Amino acid sequence: MDTKIYESEKLKEKLYYKKMDSGLKVFFIPKKGYTKQYAIFAADYGSIDNVFVPIGEKDPLKVPEGIAHFLEHKLFESPENNLFEKFSKLGANVNAYTNFNQTAYLFSSTENFFESLSLLIDFVQNPYFTDENVNKEKGIIAQEINMYQDNPGWRVFFNCLQAMYNEHPVKIDIAGTIESIQKIDKELLYKCYNTFYNPTNMVLFVIGDLAFDEILDVVEKSQKNNYEKAEEIKRILPFEDKKINKKIIEEKMMTAAPIFHIGFKDWDTGLTGEKLIKNDLVTNIILDILFGSSSTFYNDLYEEGLINTNFGGYYTGKESYGHSLIVGESKEPKKVYEKLIQLIQKPAETLLLEEDFNRIKNKTIGEFLMGLNSIEFIGNNFVDLYFTDFLLIDYLSLLEKVEYKDIIQRFNSHFTEENVVLSIINPLE
Repeated sequence: MDTKIYESEKLKEKLYYKKMDSGLKVFFIPKKGYTKQYAIFAADYGSIDNVFVPIGEKDPLKVPEGIAHFLEHKLFESPENNLFEKFSKLGANVNAYTNFNQTAYLFSSTENFFESLSLLIDFVQNPYFTDENVNKEKGIIAQEINMYQDNPGWRVFFNCLQAMYNEHPVKIDIAGTIESIQKIDKELLYKCYNTFYNPTNMVLFVIGDLAFDEILDVVEKSQKNNYEKAEEIKRILPFEDKKINKKIIEEKMMTAAPIFHIGFKDWDTGLTGEKLIKNDLVTNIILDILFGSSSTFYNDLYEEGLINTNFGGYYTGKESYGHSLIVGESKEPKKVYEKLIQLIQKPAETLLLEEDFNRIKNKTIGEFLMGLNSIEFIGNNFVDLYFTDFLLIDYLSLLEKVEYKDIIQRFNSHFTEENVVLSIINPLE
């Protein structure tokens, strides 16, 4: 396939695209005059993908929770030498992350970019799992799990997810549990790797003052071509009821003041592409109008001493789940919750004024345009949006299309008493 070029007049950016023979999609945004380069190599595979049909098989397989994150750790293992040292010698910073929906390997550099790119593609394509190195990793990840379990901010978040969701695996810690990771072995890791790290399920995004032909040349030389051509991966998610699981979860931990998450479970799921991203934009605009630092609600609560500056809200949603979270710390979190319930019972038009909508929409456009000065912001957001079937280059046009009536409609369907939960971590007495 020939190179395809997408152009955005508004952003004054070009996006180059080529699908390789292996099925890997390669995207590139040139940034003339930039000294820094960034590459991100990602798989459409996250912690929620625990039941699937492995490549070449017919029956679904249920794998232990936390295996996607475990696999990310293990790919940094190579029989010869330390990968971090190799990147460091090239003057590059390498990193990786696993979230609910994807696993990504990335680096930034100011020199030796193509050597680093070759190394990135090479190590992600060459897993090295042995019984010994898999068992050794269990101890390392168990320590990581314990560290997060002792973190009140992490616990208040996952308790909130557990209050909202009945069956959906988004309520499970990305790293799994100490019990679940004990069940991981090298055979299961290879099964997950061969299914989800197939080039047809991956994307490579590069940004910097570079030439696309040279990037493609490195990809061509670095890619292994002995992959089994994969059909679409069959992932199986449990049925998730609209009903919430629990209204409130409270726990005591070492924390200076009570912290809370108020969650609204999204009923409007099953969306992809433009519809999904618009839903995200609209909901985040509402949350900024209602709970941002310029809102009446924020300032009233702040003056009453009920909240501090760590208060705010955000929405996150993918095809199979979504939720709004309003988070903060307060001496009286239940009072904050009661006031918020009183707030959402008011008519949408009295809460969400058109002038506030226009102001927050313009602020959101400004923040997005500011973000485009960061190549990391572009790279990470590009991959995240790409796996929801949307191109970052179309984001501004979609944002400009959001109308006042969209936020009224969304407020009425999403912010209800039926789908709200409260998670609190209180200090130990």
